[in-house]
Amino acid sequence: MSKSKRLMELMMTVNRKRKFTVKELAQEFEVSTRTILRDLQELSELGVPLYSEVGPHGGYQVLRERVLPPIAFTEEEAVAIFFASHALRHYSYLPFETEASSALSKFYFYMSGDVRDRIDQMKNRVDFFTPARKTGDPHLAVLLDASIHQKVLKVEYESRKAISSREIQPIGIYASNGLWYCPAYCFLRSELRLFRCDRIRSAAESDSTTKPMNFREVHLGNRDSHFQTEEEYVAIHVELTREGAQRCEADLWPSPRLHLREDGSGWLDGHIRKADILFFTKFFIGLGNEATVKQPAQLLDKMKQMLSEMLAKYT
Repeated sequence: MSKSKRLMELMMTVNRKRKFTVKELAQEFEVSTRTILRDLQELSELGVPLYSEVGPHGGYQVLRERVLPPIAFTEEEAVAIFFASHALRHYSYLPFETEASSALSKFYFYMSGDVRDRIDQMKNRVDFFTPARKTGDPHLAVLLDASIHQKVLKVEYESRKAISSREIQPIGIYASNGLWYCPAYCFLRSELRLFRCDRIRSAAESDSTTKPMNFREVHLGNRDSHFQTEEEYVAIHVELTREGAQRCEADLWPSPRLHLREDGSGWLDGHIRKADILFFTKFFIGLGNEATVKQPAQLLDKMKQMLSEMLAKYT
């Protein structure tokens, strides 16, 4: 085996293993331990973060920030990946902001000159616009880490009424219309709540005795069905014109779900929290004649009340 091929396979091997010894690698690659030591030194100089442990049970370990082995991309794949990452620049805050910027710079730098020229020509012709937001989301990384590792956080949250301190267990984070949201179990209210991340003033792992819930199987795609109860949720159905469906595509999140017909019109169905009736009242009134709410009755009653108040205000 040539040295270059051995180094390539060695890089993939050490990335796959969490811990290994020089003797183990020497046996696997059928070379001397001295050769493996030289190869590991070269990998370290190339940027693979290796950590050595001394003692009878020592060996080598790849740190968390391990380097991925080289991956071959076609020109079209490279351009697609570049613009997928480039689109994130419209967000002022990302849970991996520094890493995304670094990765994009590396990706662009190591492309061939003709591919870079093609990307430079496309930059002003391809974009993914996101509304510019001046609000800050400095706790995204903490929220994401807590959702992955099942941690309870203590947060200071600013609602419309006041700033409150509470313990939450995040399910995940997602962006919509330039804003970041965090569905999380609120131990103060004993229910799933949706938090706007820019309203979270502080977030840190809780030092209380509150035990995390078992949310290993709960994620952004199934959270509503996991927490849904007849007391808290109601079924919704809304008919939409073509324009109404287009506006809902831009404004609504996964629940309720949008369905489209061949002519471009559509409908919304699913379940919403009773606590969100006021939000949907304002939303569908804003759509005017482009939306026709069929159910729930609570939403229809609230819309009639609000429209009556608006009519009285301008009469």
